[in-house]
Amino acid sequence: MLSLADAENKVADLVAAAVRAGGDAADAVYHGSSATEVQVRLGRLEDVGRSEGEEIGLRLFVGRRSASVSSSDLSTDALVALVERAVAMAREAPEDAYAGLAPDERLLRGEPVDVDADDGGDPSPALLRERALAAEEAARAVAGVTNSEGAGTSAGRTLTALATSTGFARGTIASGYGSSASVIAGEGAAMQRDYAYHSARHLSDLEPADAIGRRAGERAVARLNPGKLASGPMPVVFDPRVGTSLLGHLAGAITGTAIARKTSFLLGKRGARIFAPGITIRDDPHRTRGLRSRAFDGEGLPTAASDIVADGVLTTWLLDSASARQLGEQPTGHAVRGGSGAPGAGTSNLFLAAGALPVDALIADIKLGVYVTELIGQGVNGVTGDYSRGASGFAIRDGQLAEPVAEITIAGNLAEMFLHLTPADDLVFRRALDVPTVRIDGMTVAGA
Repeated sequence: MLSLADAENKVADLVAAAVRAGGDAADAVYHGSSATEVQVRLGRLEDVGRSEGEEIGLRLFVGRRSASVSSSDLSTDALVALVERAVAMAREAPEDAYAGLAPDERLLRGEPVDVDADDGGDPSPALLRERALAAEEAARAVAGVTNSEGAGTSAGRTLTALATSTGFARGTIASGYGSSASVIAGEGAAMQRDYAYHSARHLSDLEPADAIGRRAGERAVARLNPGKLASGPMPVVFDPRVGTSLLGHLAGAITGTAIARKTSFLLGKRGARIFAPGITIRDDPHRTRGLRSRAFDGEGLPTAASDIVADGVLTTWLLDSASARQLGEQPTGHAVRGGSGAPGAGTSNLFLAAGALPVDALIADIKLGVYVTELIGQGVNGVTGDYSRGASGFAIRDGQLAEPVAEITIAGNLAEMFLHLTPADDLVFRRALDVPTVRIDGMTVAGA
């Protein structure tokens, strides 16, 4: 993996070479990563892995024609050939009236915001092994846990650099750590599995390994001897670790591409109320040590926190430059991209703000409902908003969590689900998508 300065110079040099070779405009992105991961099972070391990789991608424009190419070979000869191939491909590509670099006047020019993404650490495999063993030991110590699928701890670093022919050239470095455990409770056909994990930018922010393991064990044991639930309309309460998927569906529905293609169930809803009054959903790219924090987007535009939903009203689309041109608007600083190809649009640290009610109060009036802790399948239609997924969790009876339930289906329509969503007050920032416990009235549950 290159140093930050070398990566910035590498992409800037590649862009300059692309213009000299006949490109009217170009941008280049470098991705480098290194990671160490340790896996244990039943108290023994199972695997130690080390991975390193790097890739450079070039997007080149000849008039309104463009081509994207990438290479994991960063040698001079390979990059010369990369530029030649990109020029030849672009000259044969179809014209695209909306393709192009981000507007020059909107690029980040000043000092970027410091999001404190890199702690500079490089923990030894021995330390990672110690944490993995501690997580599994704590999980296996929970009464009722009978087997283990293992535990793991990882540490890594990523470097990204972006350059454009309009003069932008910057890079970022981020560290990343993770710890997980997965165990089995019960015996024979009655076995149940569950897991727990945590990820952080700084090692010091990573949850203690024994807490992660204990939570995995307790979750697995709590799922033993599940029953069925009667079918019918009832409130559905989403645990935070599965409720985050609702934000994913929202983000996908408001990307510029979905709106421009008219393939979103939220088409025409900007400026309209799509959640109950008081609901706020914020994208915060500047959160200190956030998992997706960034000072600039995938096209070099500065980022800023924004309320995507304010007081229940949808305020914006997520626009990269191409979709913004197609819609006759300006990009919003939400461009994301990989090592090659054109940018798309997406969120950074997206969260649903906490509500006013504790979880106990949120469910207190539910005579019969379900508390969902796991979702299964991909039964969500982004065009119509129709929603139907397999689920498991716990019955709610007379305002209390009751017996575990499995093999149920929850169904509704996202537009209606959003309008009937109520958040609890237990928001904790743990992921790139975060929600508190949420309740949605009026869903249909198919059980026994």
